[in-house]
Amino acid sequence: MKSFAILNFLLVGGALARYRNPNLVANGSVKYAGINIAGFDFGCLTDGSQTLKNVNGPIGGMGGDGAGQMNHFTKDDHMNVFRLPIGWQYLTNNNVGGNLDSSALSKYDGLMQSCLKTGALCIIDIHNYARWNGKIIGQGGPTNDQFVALWKALATKYKGNAMVAFGLMNEPHEVDLTKWAETLQLVVAAIRGAGATTHLILLPGNDYTSAGRFISNGSGDALLKVTNPDGTTTGLIFDVHKYLDSDNSGTHTECVTDNVNDAFAPLATWLRTNNRQAMLTETGGGNTASCTKYMCQEIAYLNANSDVYLGYVGWAAGSFGTTYELNETPTGSGSNWQDTSLVKACLRR
Repeated sequence: MKSFAILNFLLVGGALARYRNPNLVANGSVKYAGINIAGFDFGCLTDGSQTLKNVNGPIGGMGGDGAGQMNHFTKDDHMNVFRLPIGWQYLTNNNVGGNLDSSALSKYDGLMQSCLKTGALCIIDIHNYARWNGKIIGQGGPTNDQFVALWKALATKYKGNAMVAFGLMNEPHEVDLTKWAETLQLVVAAIRGAGATTHLILLPGNDYTSAGRFISNGSGDALLKVTNPDGTTTGLIFDVHKYLDSDNSGTHTECVTDNVNDAFAPLATWLRTNNRQAMLTETGGGNTASCTKYMCQEIAYLNANSDVYLGYVGWAAGSFGTTYELNETPTGSGSNWQDTSLVKACLRR
């Protein structure tokens, strides 16, 4: 946490056509592996606020070289998914319910187009913890209509490229799950209705969408009810996070667990029982021996259970510098990049 059945008209080779059928056996490697390219989310806090002056987008003239990093990760590390976090406030110029700000959207779309040029799956992540300035979406804060409008606008812009995936919300916490599922249902319907019919949609649960609590806190059961407009669940993937430090906060450089017995094994069983899949869109640790040990074990388990785990995305590169505890930003430029030790040992393929 840091601080439909396949449609008859589905295009051959389209994004949903590549999503693994949960009935298939694991093949020893998850479909997607990659890194978060952070910076447009900088200034976001867990109360859903964002200090816009802290935004440091990973594009030229702002922050890190996101395009160069993604080119390196795909070419040299064989990665094929990047999550691109961004604050709701930044996207709408701090106007809840407002239209997408043309300047902000242009900058973010620059990063998106750099991602798409690599051939990778590119995940939009609204990094607001199910909130706007301390108040929960559809539960006393922004209305469901306002949140739906945000996603309808994004879906309309990117409906023509099914390699854009929609991560509906980063790390919800302390939400009423019944109401939250109702909110997500409205968003899914709006995205599909906008024409993004073959795009992957990631559904997050409560408790910072913890993989270890996804079943016990009721997130799984609540989100099972979210469907596409035709009643199917094709392309609706559960979004989970899990860190490896002592309090699962993702704020320490040392790791103490591989998360298998207490999180990923029971979740895998539940996913198989319900014929569903999940993606681990945040995981990370320090560039230390303990994190190398446990992270490699965690990734190995996900690969061995690729029938239910669609992929993993490390946290994080982009505009993070070398002093950040969970830094995965490579150093260098052009055709000469050097990975951090954790990426080199565990996350690359």
